[in-house]
Amino acid sequence: MNIIEKIIAAHSNQAVVKPGDIVDVFIDTRAARDFGGANVVKNLVDNGLTVADATKTIFTFDCNPGGSDQKYAANQHYCRQFARENGIRVYDVDAGIGTHLAIDNGFTWPGSTFVSTDSHANIMGAIAAFGQGMGDQDIAAAWAKGAVWFKVPSSVKINLNGKRPANVSAKDIVLNLLSIFGANKLLGCSVEIYGEEMEKLNLAERITIASMGTEMGAIIILFPTSPSLLGELKAITGNDYPDVTADQDAVYEKSFDIDLSKFVAMVAKPGHPHDDTSIENVRNQKIDSGFIGSCTNGRIEDLRIAAEVLRGRKVAPGVVLKVVPSTDAIWTQAMNEGLIRIFKEAGVMVSNAGCAGCAAGQVGQNGPGEVTISTGNRNFEGKQGKGFVYLASPAVVAASAVAGYITTPDQIPDQPTLFHATGKTDQSRVTRHEKEKEVKPTVVEGHVWIIPKDDIDTDMIFHNRYLTITDIKEMGQYAFDNLKGFEDFAKKANPGDIVITQKNFGAGSSRQQAVDCFLSLGISCILAESYGAIYERNAINAAMPILTYTPEILSMADIKHGDHIRVDFSTGVLTNLSNGKTANTDKFYDAQMAIYQNGGLL
Repeated sequence: MNIIEKIIAAHSNQAVVKPGDIVDVFIDTRAARDFGGANVVKNLVDNGLTVADATKTIFTFDCNPGGSDQKYAANQHYCRQFARENGIRVYDVDAGIGTHLAIDNGFTWPGSTFVSTDSHANIMGAIAAFGQGMGDQDIAAAWAKGAVWFKVPSSVKINLNGKRPANVSAKDIVLNLLSIFGANKLLGCSVEIYGEEMEKLNLAERITIASMGTEMGAIIILFPTSPSLLGELKAITGNDYPDVTADQDAVYEKSFDIDLSKFVAMVAKPGHPHDDTSIENVRNQKIDSGFIGSCTNGRIEDLRIAAEVLRGRKVAPGVVLKVVPSTDAIWTQAMNEGLIRIFKEAGVMVSNAGCAGCAAGQVGQNGPGEVTISTGNRNFEGKQGKGFVYLASPAVVAASAVAGYITTPDQIPDQPTLFHATGKTDQSRVTRHEKEKEVKPTVVEGHVWIIPKDDIDTDMIFHNRYLTITDIKEMGQYAFDNLKGFEDFAKKANPGDIVITQKNFGAGSSRQQAVDCFLSLGISCILAESYGAIYERNAINAAMPILTYTPEILSMADIKHGDHIRVDFSTGVLTNLSNGKTANTDKFYDAQMAIYQNGGLL
C-alpha cells in the first residue's frame, strides 16, 4: 500500500484498503475552529449527541483572534461554554493557527489522523499524517462517534528530480506545481512527493507545500518521513515518532517525473493560485501592501527569511506590510530572536498569531483597487479583501514591500518607488451643476413612535458592526436594531414618521450613520428632551430635523404611540391631529434653520 492507504487501513481495522473502498476511519484528533465551531456544537445539541472522547477533541480559535467581529465573538463564547460543560480543551484567541498547534503540541504525528473545520487540515501531509478539512456535520459526527466514513482516494506519485535552484523557495516549488497541474488535474487524489531534494526539506518547507494541496484540488499532499523530519518533530514535541513510508510495491494511479532544476521563482497572479508566472513577468508591478503569514508561511523560518531582507531597511513610503506569526510560541520565539524588533524598525505592522486576512477575520484585508503581495495560500477574488492579491514567498514579499513594487531580494533598489497623484480623487475635475435651491418644509406631519428611554446611545441606534457602510440608502434597515424592544423599527417605520424619546438621545460615538439611518428611512423629525453633544451637531449639519421639548408636552397634547401629529420647526408648535390638542417645543434656532434650508452644512 501507499501512505494514505496504510494510514486509513490502520485506522479502520482493515488489513488492506484500495481506492474506492468506503470505510469508517477512526480519528485521533477532532478539531473545530471559531469558523464553523458553533455550527458543530449546534449539530450535536440539535441531534441529542454527546462527545465521544473529550481528550481527543479540541477547539481552535484562529480565524478571528480577539473576536473583533460580533458574530465571531458570539460563536467563540458559545463554543467556550460548550467546552467548559464537556471538558474540551480550547486553544483560544491567544494561541494561533489550529493545524500548526496540532503539530507542535503532538496532537498529530506521522501515521495519525486529524480532522478540522479548516479546509487546510491536509497540511498534516507535511508529517506523513492524514488530515482532512470537513464540514460541520462531518465534524459533529467525528466528535460524537470518534470516526467518519471516507472513500479511499487514488494516489499519484510525483518525483521531483534534479537540484533545487538557489533562488527557488518552498513557495516557489508549490507555485511551479500549480502551474503544471492547475486546480483540477489532481482532483480528489492523494499526492506523494519524492526526490532527493525533497528529503532535505525542513518542516516549515513541507508545510508550505502541503498547505496548498487544497488549491491543487488534491485530497492531500504527503511527504514520507525522513530522519531529519523526525528529529525536528522530537525537538518540538519531545516525542519519538515512527517512520511512515509507502511500501516498495505500492500502487499509484499515475506517476510523474518532473525536473526540479527547471523551476523558477514564481508568483500567482490575482484571482487564482494556479494562474502562475515567473516573477520576471510581473517585476516592477506597483504594490500598495504586503502580507507575510497564514498557515502556508507563518513559521519561524519564514519570519527569519523576511527579517533578513528587512534588516536595516524600511518599508517603502505609502506601503503597508503586515506580519502575522502562525502561533503564539513562534511569535515569542521571533521576539526572543530579535525579529520583532527588526520588523518594527522597518515599519512593519506585527499582529497576534492567527490566520489573519485569509479568513476575513483579522489583519491582512485589502480594499477595492488595492494591490497586495501575500504569502497566503489563496488569492481568490474577495478572499483577502476587495483588491488584487499576488501570491509569493516571504523573501519576495519583504523585498517588494521595501521596493514598493514586486521584486526579489537581489534587486531591491537604493530608493523605493513612490506613489504619484492619479487624479482619481481630484475634486477640481468634477463638473459642478448649480441647481435651484429646494425650499424644505418647515411643517411636517407623521405618526409617532414613542421610545420612553434615556441615554439611547449610538450603538443602540446604529451598531458599530455596520460602520463600514457608506451608502446612506443601505443605512436605514439597521436603525435601532440594537435597541431592545425596537429591533423591528426599520421594518415597521414609514416615511414621515416622527420619533419622540427622552434625555441624552445619541450619547456615545461620533458616527454620522446614527443620524443618516433616519434620513434613509425618511423619518421627518426627532423630538428629545436632550441630545448627546456630538449627535446634536451631526443631526443639524445633516439637515435632520431635531427639536427639544419638556416632558409636560406629552400630557398637554395627550400624545400616545401611533398618534398623528404635526410639528412646526419655525414656531415650535406641536399639534396632535388625533385629538386636536397642542403644545410647544423649542423651535429651530436661526443657524439650525439656515443649515436645514441649505440642505445640510456642506
